[in-house]
Amino acid sequence: MMKLIIGMTGATGAPLGVALLKALREMPEVETHLVMSKWAKTTIELETPYSAREVAALADFSHSPADQAAVISSGSFRTDGMIVIPCSMKTLAGIRAGYAEGLVGRAADVVLKEGRKLVLVPREMPLSTIHLENMLALSRMGVAMVPPMPAYYNHPKTIEDVTDHVVTRVLDQFGLEYHKARRWSGLRAVENVSQENE
Repeated sequence: MMKLIIGMTGATGAPLGVALLKALREMPEVETHLVMSKWAKTTIELETPYSAREVAALADFSHSPADQAAVISSGSFRTDGMIVIPCSMKTLAGIRAGYAEGLVGRAADVVLKEGRKLVLVPREMPLSTIHLENMLALSRMGVAMVPPMPAYYNHPKTIEDVTDHVVTRVLDQFGLEYHKARRWSGLRAVENVSQENE
């Protein structure tokens, strides 16, 4: 069974994390370990119709952000990697510096030191030079940067369509197929969709 750690921070984009958890809940072959930062809980209740408790229930296991003794804080607890979605610039900077404050940072630090897959979904606009340098440094360490940029070739009609595309690309990093994926299938297919929408 695949084991994934899901970190949610206080950056805007809480619906992305919720959608990912919902998608993973439909995959019985994946065990999820969720940790939400203090501000993630606030953002969840601001941006979604869910409470933090309801979001926690979407995961197989939920860990307190202050629990440095949680299983995911140790490299001896084997996982297949971690996704931080959304990832604040504060969290991203901390991961780059090895500043493992809180369980989100500690779990990411463990994933890095163990050579496991770390995927960050950074949420900020515009990006400063510091943000870009931090991302470049992490990318050179093997961290996957998956910014939540929409694709327009699949003609999204709702926010959910955009969110589903981001979730698809995140799950692709672990070789997991999402049933809501709408993939590029060539220019002719796109032209046909455009004509149908006219």
